[in-house]
Amino acid sequence: MSVAVAAAPSRWNSATLWVVRGLLALAFATAGAAKLYGVPMLVAEFEHIGLGQWFRYFTGSLELLGAVLILVPPVVAFGGLLLSCVMIGATITHLFLIGGSPVPALVLLTLSAIVAYAKRSQFGLLASLP
Repeated sequence: MSVAVAAAPSRWNSATLWVVRGLLALAFATAGAAKLYGVPMLVAEFEHIGLGQWFRYFTGSLELLGAVLILVPPVVAFGGLLLSCVMIGATITHLFLIGGSPVPALVLLTLSAIVAYAKRSQFGLLASLP
C-alpha cells in the first residue's frame, strides 16, 4: 500500500511539470513569433531599448528556441535555463530602460527556473560526456 501512495505524488509532479512546460512553450513561442513577425508595438519597444532591430530578432529567436527545447525531454533543463536567462534580461530591461511592470517577466523567470531546477540532473549528463 505504501508503494502506491509514494508513486502518486511523483505522477502528479510529473504531470504538473508537463503542464508548466506546455504553458511556457506556448507563451514563449507566441512572444518569439510576435517579435520575429514585427508586431509594431514590439518594434517600437525594441527601438526604445536602443540596440537596434537585430536585438528583436535575436530575442525572438532565443524565445522560440527555448520554447522548443523545453518540450524535448532530453534537453528540458537547457531550455529552462535559456528562458530564465532571457527573462533576467527582460526584467532588467523593464526595470531600467523601458518601464512598465516587470511582474510578467518575473513570473516567466520563476516558472522557467523551476523547470530547469526540476530537471537539473540533465546538467550532470553534460559533465559525463567525453
